[in-house]
Amino acid sequence: MLRALIDRGLVKANNFRNSENKRAYLYVLTPKGIAEKSRNTVRFLQRKTAEYEALRKEIDRLRREVEQG
Repeated sequence: MLRALIDRGLVKANNFRNSENKRAYLYVLTPKGIAEKSRNTVRFLQRKTAEYEALRKEIDRLRREVEQG
């Protein structure tokens, strides 16, 4: 999931890795912030699961086509 967030530009891991002051990147979430992050994570995982299932079905369909043709 972290890799996907990095790819989407939502997390900049390079800056963290290169930073001498890693404590500057720490933050505290409020209960409301944790709930929001949880909701975002659930939506993200649902979207990725749907994408995976759609790709799996497409691959299955293409395999059947190849086997029949």
